[in-house]
Amino acid sequence: MRIRVNAVVAALVAATLSGGSSFAQERQEGPGGGTPGTSSNVDLVGHDPLFDRGMNAALAVFEDFVYVGNRTDGSSRCGPGDPRREVDLDSCPHVHPGILVVNASDPSDPRVVEEIEPPFAGNVGETTRELRVWPGKELLIVESFQCSTVIHSCVAAGVVPTFRFFDLSDPANPTFLSEWVPRQANGVIRTPHEFYLWEDPDDPDRGLLWISTPTGNRNPVNSNLLIADISAVPEGGSPTLVAQGTWNDQFPVLPNVALHSMTPTVDGTQTHLAYLSGFFLILDTTDVAEGRYAPGEVLDLNDNLLTPVENRPTWENPNPGHSAVPFPGRPFSFVTDEVYGTFTSAGFGCPWGWARALQVARPARPQVLGEYKLPENSCPPPSRPDQERASYASHNPTLTRNLALVTWHSGGFQVIDIEDPGQMTQVGWLSPTPLQAVANEDPALSMGTNKVVMWSFPIVEDGLIYVVDVRNGLYILEYTGRRANEISSLSFLEGNSNLGDAVRIDKSAGGDGDG
Repeated sequence: MRIRVNAVVAALVAATLSGGSSFAQERQEGPGGGTPGTSSNVDLVGHDPLFDRGMNAALAVFEDFVYVGNRTDGSSRCGPGDPRREVDLDSCPHVHPGILVVNASDPSDPRVVEEIEPPFAGNVGETTRELRVWPGKELLIVESFQCSTVIHSCVAAGVVPTFRFFDLSDPANPTFLSEWVPRQANGVIRTPHEFYLWEDPDDPDRGLLWISTPTGNRNPVNSNLLIADISAVPEGGSPTLVAQGTWNDQFPVLPNVALHSMTPTVDGTQTHLAYLSGFFLILDTTDVAEGRYAPGEVLDLNDNLLTPVENRPTWENPNPGHSAVPFPGRPFSFVTDEVYGTFTSAGFGCPWGWARALQVARPARPQVLGEYKLPENSCPPPSRPDQERASYASHNPTLTRNLALVTWHSGGFQVIDIEDPGQMTQVGWLSPTPLQAVANEDPALSMGTNKVVMWSFPIVEDGLIYVVDVRNGLYILEYTGRRANEISSLSFLEGNSNLGDAVRIDKSAGGDGDG
């Protein structure tokens, strides 16, 4: 399957220091990733097509097992563009719509051994969109909510959003523990989008969830961010809301101003906010991290911005602010923009979205230092199917000290050297050979000519990289290029928690958590 391709990066003007703490902004273009069936410095170790179901979502890894959620629901609804829809709207069975449990004890031969089914997963109208494992507590956390009738091929069923918790004492057979409906302080239910699992570095029994609940509402009571304490959940207790915030009313009136996702620093004292058309902000969450709240108190974070809205960095893109991940131990942030094809918006499509590095040593005035993009992001004329129903956009990043592992939709899996954030360079990629056919295509992401949709936050366990392609399933990879030791030496790392090696990397990079 692998085709070796030498990565050749065009020479660019060397970065120059501006003052003592910033790099000149440069744009780097990686040459590989947009062609299925090619790779450089990334080896395919193992693959499971997950029943060729398509519409896979996030993954979580625990011991020898991988848990993979579903982007769609348990119905038979045909998505827009599916020819079966013309015969019968419900003639497209969503096969194995639950959470798949994969035994990866042999990484070269991962195999599905179990499926979490209704009523806990695979329900009509409900996606099991995000998963995380709190390993010290043997706890699987699943975020579920009503999925879209348009881009997810779901049935409108009025689903109440939930977090469901499962005991992993027997990791091959997760056991349901409890369910929690996320509500803001006034009791109003909030629909989550992404969440970050934070374990207190000073207290492994204390765990918090940072939860984005995107809303464009300018009422300061309607929160974009909830933070919940889940420390009691493993022993049968319920999550407790400890903080909330929104900052929409501080922006001028703009479309699509909402919190998409957020990543706290390892110590939890600052949180990088990916704010869609609001771009990027930094929030002071010191009181949350240090537990400075009384029992039953919900901290109001509305006035805790370290970045005044008028000082936020901006750039040209129709849909910025997807992810913002702090560099371990260094005062920078890695930001991705996700842009779909014109199927979802006439202003979308080529050049889609790419990655940027921001200087955040002065949280009050972050600055763009550099960009990293693929050739497809420079807009060679795309085919009409790709312009409408594919995406060559950056998505989810996991960072070591000097490497970024990034899923890039139809741009495949990217490995980027970020030692110099002003001149980020490609050091590896893999774009798999797509499956010949799947039960259901993603209406927005896999109905173009390129059938690769690398999507999830990459997870590193025991030096191997686990990643999910929406269409093509679970991939287990090995990076062999420059600085490969930064990956091979890891026991565990993921971009949406501070578990495993995250604290060690942050400290070894010279950080105290406030980058």
